[in-house]
Amino acid sequence: MTKRRDFIRKSALGTAAIAIGGVGFSSKSYNSIQGANDRIVLAVCGIRGQGGGHVNTWSRMKDTQNVRLKTICDVDEQFFEQRAKTVMTNTGETPKTEWDMRKVFEDKEIDAVSFGTPNHWHALGTIWACQAGKHVYVEKPASYAVWEGRKMVEAARKYNVRVQVGFQNRSIPEVMEAMKFMHDGGIGKVYLARGLCYKPRDSFGIAPDGTPPASLHYDMWLGPALWRPYNEKRVHYNWHWFWATGGGDTANQGPHQFDVARWGLNKNEHPVRIYSIGGVYGIDPKECEQETPNTQASVFTYADGTVLEFETRGRYTNAESSMNIQIGNMFLGTDGYVEVNGGQWKAFRKREREPFAGSSVGERPTDLMRAPGGGSHYVNFLDAIRAGNDQTLTCDILEGYMSSCLPNLANISYRLGRELTFDGVKEKFVKDKAADKMLTREYRKPYVVPEVV
Repeated sequence: MTKRRDFIRKSALGTAAIAIGGVGFSSKSYNSIQGANDRIVLAVCGIRGQGGGHVNTWSRMKDTQNVRLKTICDVDEQFFEQRAKTVMTNTGETPKTEWDMRKVFEDKEIDAVSFGTPNHWHALGTIWACQAGKHVYVEKPASYAVWEGRKMVEAARKYNVRVQVGFQNRSIPEVMEAMKFMHDGGIGKVYLARGLCYKPRDSFGIAPDGTPPASLHYDMWLGPALWRPYNEKRVHYNWHWFWATGGGDTANQGPHQFDVARWGLNKNEHPVRIYSIGGVYGIDPKECEQETPNTQASVFTYADGTVLEFETRGRYTNAESSMNIQIGNMFLGTDGYVEVNGGQWKAFRKREREPFAGSSVGERPTDLMRAPGGGSHYVNFLDAIRAGNDQTLTCDILEGYMSSCLPNLANISYRLGRELTFDGVKEKFVKDKAADKMLTREYRKPYVVPEVV
């Protein structure tokens, strides 16, 4: 077992695979290069929603990427049968099931863990996995709060494991092309980036507190969050709309576009000023107890005056730009502007109405490796594990952390109702104890993110 794990960490073949362009290997050509000792054994923690996509994607890579999905883990056991069936259909093997992720980390055979849990579990789950020597693929946002995200970075470095954040745009060739175009001066100096998250959502209703279903390990589901009675409207997916577990669409769909915006601005630093306003509109508070805003506008200013804007619209709305963007980005430069919509982009010169550069016009790619949210980001993670090199990751934890700080900072400004000044070096607000307190949370024992990882 030790030989196999060492091989995975140090394999020169992994580096060769990257140089060749490993995502393009056929099953036959890949298996002729990689032997059984190079197999990566995975577990998925959090298998509902996006986690279900993890289960399907990893298990479909059994032959093409020499992956074995050994274990699926979720605090709600009702999902085991359906997800185990997916694995069986894709691989011919029935996975092991666990409800406590700590049992997963104890398994010496597992090389890497993929997290599709709610936001409030991302940091502690990742840190525990790193401490157990596991590589980690963690969904966006990287962390629920700024402070714990920094601890994730520290854990990845201390235990020398690869940690990839699920900002899949980082592995989409067309988006990478758009970023390079702008970084190379395609529209002059980019002085403003705008992220759009337009997802109309209806009320999810209201219900009295009750008793958790027998399938749900509710204490473990709450994890780091402070105790509160079970309520069916605060758990599966609806956890996004409560501050104890989520951050609204600004911290749900939004992080993808925050990441693209920061990437396009080429900013590897924190903003110095943050201001966010909004509210819950179009939903009767007597019929829905949603805490997070469904409409929110946030503005970030960097030290050089560069601006990042972000807008969340959770009710009825138009799209924007010539590409009718609802989930995407726009960039303004001194010589023109760029629109990015999924796997497509266009660049316009000054006042011209026709694009002078961009991706090929046509339908989005649908194959597993190239579709937005598809397998190329996952394969990049596998390649980095085999290469034993953080530099190979298209979204290393530090990159993912920096982008995840943006929605977290916006929500602090929104909740305090005022503009904030941030010291990016210290990662503290300037003379603002109330805001500093919100950079972390009060953790519930034993689910505590440690000061020293």
